[in-house]
Amino acid sequence: MKEPTASNFIRARITHDLAKSGESRRGWAGGPGVAAVHQTAPADPAAIRTRFPPEPNGYLHIGHAKSICLNFGVADEFGGRCHLRFDDTNPARENQQFVDAIIDAVQWLGFSWQHGEESNLYFASDYFDQLYEFAQTLIRNEQAYVDSQDAETMRTNRGTLTEPGTDSPFRNRSVEENLRLFAEMRDGKHAEGTHVLRARINMASPNMNMRDPVLYRILNASHHRTGDRWHVYPMYDFAHPLEDALERITHSLCTLEFQDHRPFYEWVIAQLARADYFEAPLPRQIEFARLNLEYTVMSKRRLHTLVEDGHVQGWDDPRLPTLAGLRRRGFTPESIRLFSERIGVAKADSWIDYGVLEQALRDDLDNRASRATAVLNPLRLELTNMPADAVEMCEAPVLPRQPERGVRSIALTRDLWIEREDFAVEPPKGFFRLYPGNKVRLRYGVVIECTGFETDEQGEVTKVTAEVLPDSKSGTPGADNYKVKGNIHWLPASPGHEAARAEIRLYDRLFTSAQPGAGGSEFIDALNPESVSTISAYVEASALTDTTGLPLQFERHGYFMPDLVDHSADKPVFNRTVTLKDSWAKQKKN
Repeated sequence: MKEPTASNFIRARITHDLAKSGESRRGWAGGPGVAAVHQTAPADPAAIRTRFPPEPNGYLHIGHAKSICLNFGVADEFGGRCHLRFDDTNPARENQQFVDAIIDAVQWLGFSWQHGEESNLYFASDYFDQLYEFAQTLIRNEQAYVDSQDAETMRTNRGTLTEPGTDSPFRNRSVEENLRLFAEMRDGKHAEGTHVLRARINMASPNMNMRDPVLYRILNASHHRTGDRWHVYPMYDFAHPLEDALERITHSLCTLEFQDHRPFYEWVIAQLARADYFEAPLPRQIEFARLNLEYTVMSKRRLHTLVEDGHVQGWDDPRLPTLAGLRRRGFTPESIRLFSERIGVAKADSWIDYGVLEQALRDDLDNRASRATAVLNPLRLELTNMPADAVEMCEAPVLPRQPERGVRSIALTRDLWIEREDFAVEPPKGFFRLYPGNKVRLRYGVVIECTGFETDEQGEVTKVTAEVLPDSKSGTPGADNYKVKGNIHWLPASPGHEAARAEIRLYDRLFTSAQPGAGGSEFIDALNPESVSTISAYVEASALTDTTGLPLQFERHGYFMPDLVDHSADKPVFNRTVTLKDSWAKQKKN
């Protein structure tokens, strides 16, 4: 067992559960099953079992990443196993595309459900026969009944937080009639909405979730794994605890919205345990606060709206908080795991500044990402005293604090590209870059003195001219003879050595509001119309040959990732992953 890296109430609870005396032996037959399957099996080699149970009705987002890191993380720390289980109980919303995307995302984050020969990848649909049997058992024990009220009547009769509910007129149907109707529902003999199977608990319970909750509903939809075999599908609150029990999950970690559902979770497992389907120790549900990240949305309904209504370019749009979108933007698995560790696990909901996520990426990339030069707003510079065919190779470190990573070479030629903002005709106070009569150093290159500029008919500067000062190349003895305050970036523009032209996509926050949709407003109204802009720029040749698979740091501009979909050697496309500093922090202060 690995030593837990940081304390929180979940780790404390697991530590307590493992340490307490009298803990029952837990058998493990190598896969899910009822008590009879595990009773004669060897002891479970896993000290604990957790699970990550997504519904395959969309792509995973950064909120899911927190749960993934928590469930897989504590399992690893305590010598346990974490299962990946798809809760595919709603065929109308689920498909194989989402299953594949979720598997890919979990693996990309660096986690595995494979432990030697033991593979813990499961589907709720694996248990449909078993869940149906469990429901029949509850019917026989008079703990479930078929209700034929319409949905609106059921809602009305459920009562309110201050008033008890009203018993259904169908609550006392006989066991035989309930079994018959339930079988007919399964076989597609009734229309959707005509019947549901409900637990018989207490319509006067102060907990609304215990007022005869629905266990099964009719859905005449084809399932992506079971086809048209089933016409009834279990509700999540019924299926989830039973799946946990079948898989011998010890600690079922859920977000806070399931806290009020815990009594029903425990009721379901307890009834089936009394029927000898399960044995102690039974799963324990523990709740933690979900992730709320500012300037984005993580409701699947809202994400579907953004994708399906064309507000973004798909589930992997780099502006989305989906793991596919963050990956395409350039976020690394390490940065997301670091972010999850930093925000920790709490018992109360709170909002996390988006800058915390971005800073985790900066901290991950700072000592890993190769450096390169890019000129995003190019202005031509001509070194007039340099021969037209002259080429001087200048060397720059691939990673300044890691000299073993080597150097990259940039061709210094007569014609160059510089950033337009690095030149001023009439410089403001404190401007140390290029202007007529001023000297600056071309970074990693030579010192130059500005001699003039050219403009077009509108007065726009089209070219700057300068002269190279002798013996001023960086790294040579003469370089120390020049003391200049300005140091500007550049790239070659002469034919045969010209830097690569690339499409640069500059991404910003998807929303202008920290909490889109707050106060009853429409979240769509807070979309940032400037969340992405595309420019044509020049990038250093090394940016096209870097093989690290990481974003590059374009010095001065931030970290940029070759787009995973559109980038190619002959048509480079780079996405800005994150700026070098949090520009939004300054806006907040202002």
